Formats: sequence, structure tokens, C-alpha cells
Amino acid sequence: MRQYDIIIYGSYGYTGTLIVGECRAKGLNILLSGRNSNKLTVQSDATGYLFENVDIEDDEALVHLLRKGKMVINCAGPFQMTARKMADACLKTGTHYIDITGEYKVFELLAGYDSQARAHNILVMPGAGFDVVPSDCLAVHLKTRMPLATHLTLGFTMSKGGISRGTARTMIEGLGDGGMIRQHGKLIPVALGDKVMEIDFGDFKKKAICIPWGDISTAWRSTGIPNIEVYSGQPESAIRAAKMSRWFTWLLRKPWVKSYLRKKVDARPAGPDDQKLYSGKSYLWGRVSDNSGNVEEARLKTISGYLLTAKTSVLIASKIISTPVRLGYFTPAQYFGESLISEVEGTSWT
Repeated sequence: MRQYDIIIYGSYGYTGTLIVGECRAKGLNILLSGRNSNKLTVQSDATGYLFENVDIEDDEALVHLLRKGKMVINCAGPFQMTARKMADACLKTGTHYIDITGEYKVFELLAGYDSQARAHNILVMPGAGFDVVPSDCLAVHLKTRMPLATHLTLGFTMSKGGISRGTARTMIEGLGDGGMIRQHGKLIPVALGDKVMEIDFGDFKKKAICIPWGDISTAWRSTGIPNIEVYSGQPESAIRAAKMSRWFTWLLRKPWVKSYLRKKVDARPAGPDDQKLYSGKSYLWGRVSDNSGNVEEARLKTISGYLLTAKTSVLIASKIISTPVRLGYFTPAQYFGESLISEVEGTSWT
């Protein structure tokens, strides 16, 4: 008998804290966990939840932890450093796995767990937050409208944004890697800044740059569309900086450069303040086309990215622990359908 419905690993980070707050609001039975016992103690005192201090590199302790819960929400990024360890432990313990990654390499890694997950009676679902719930639902919606679509283009941007320390650390790990698209079913590298377009997000138009976002992996599996590109709406200055960075990829890959940048990030606030968190909006756009030249477009407007991540990850976790579970690897919209995002208050479609 499992003692807890949900274990939240990395619970004291910016997004982890929001997820714990959402679980508390819904009265869910959770256990806090992570590497830092001091932060866990503070969080436990503030929330009333018990905690267990576990280093993800300690295989035995991790297995002992996961035996206590029906599922784990992995909030500890960069996920390329934690996802494999956590997923392997979930296989050993029969614990369902979800996380909040947006890293396409992690989606590709965990997609390879499909047969193992079915054999060990677990569900593996990365990307249960802003990355990639709304865009995955948008992709599936467009695929439904155009079943023979051959090309999918997705775009997103934020109002009143700002990023958390965890997101910034993940971005630092990817410095120097360049861009990536899906072409004829294969992942193809592109130079960062080579692909720029203007996107009509409905309320406004904005320049956007092609980025190696998680949907080049997830949308491929949820829709089967072989050609996928993802764009992020950015200020002109950011697009110029991205183009210039191509000349310094060798430098950006240096460990000492990334170490220096991580220290700078650690000196910043944990994430967007409450005003930005609760008043910010996320805008998503998508377009599909087929070989006959037919085109369909759709748009989504929803709450700010970090708040959405807290809402959708807990929504997904609640569904998993309360209903019969399908086993294996799934993307959010592949499992729950395009209507999943509509369950989040403040979401509208165009």
C-alpha cells in the first residue's frame, strides 16, 4: 500500500513551490522531496507536508522514496540531468512518472521507455506543464482539422514574462547547441536565427525565432506530422543576439562559461513576481498545411506559463491517480486529447 498519492521531487524550486501550492489547494496527499534538506524543512513548516531528503544520485535512497508514492512529479531540472535517473527508479518501483520539461532531448530519451514502461505497469509522461500541454493540444486540434497535414508550425509568446532560475539554468545547458526542426520525420539541426517569421497571435503580431522546443518531439508522436517547426516570439534585440551567438558557439559550450552564467543566474530572484505571475498571459498559434496547399490555423490564449504549469501538472496527476491508467509513454494531448487545456480556467480558443 502506497503512503502517498504524489511525490513532488524538487518541490522547493520556483515552479515546484507553485505545484505544491496547487496540490494543497486541492487537498492532495503528497510527499515533498529533493536534495536540499534546509529548503525542505522550511517548505514543510510552511505547508504542513512531510518531506524526505533524497539526492537523485543515490539510487538506493531514490528507490526507497518512490516506493512510497503512486506517482512522482519531477520538478528538478535541467531534466537532461535528472530524467533518466528518475525514470529508471520508477521502473524499479512501479511508480508513474511525469515531469515539467520542455527539453526535446528529454522527450526523445523518455519516448524510448515506452516498452519498458508497459512491461513495468507504469505511465511515463514528460512535459506536463506549459511545456508542452497547450502546444500539444493545439497540434492535435489542428491535426484533427486536417488529417492529411504534412507540415506543422507552432509559435508562442508571453506578456509580462520573465523566467525562473530553473528555466535559465536549462537554457544555459543548451547554449551553443543551435536550433533544431523535424523534417521528413527526422530531427535536423539548423543555425539559430536562420528561421524568423512574423506571427499573428490574435491580440498582436510579433517577430518570432525558430527554437529547439519540445514539440519537435512531442507533436511528432501525438500527430504523426513529419515536418515540424516551433517559434518563440521575442524582441528584435533578442533575435539579433541569437543570430550573433552563432559566431560564438565554441565559446558558449565551454564549461567555465556555463559555470560563470549559472552563478549569475543564482544571484537572481527565483522567478517572476506575483504581479507578473497572475496577470501575465500566454499566446499560442499553430498552422498546418498539406501537399495540396490547404492551410488551417488556430490560436490559444491562456494564463502565464509558470501558473499554467502548476495547474496542468496537478490536473494531470489528479487524473492519473483517480482513473484507470494506460501504460507506456504518452504526450499529454496524445493521452487526454485536445480538450485538456480547456479545463484550465482562463483559456480561450480562436
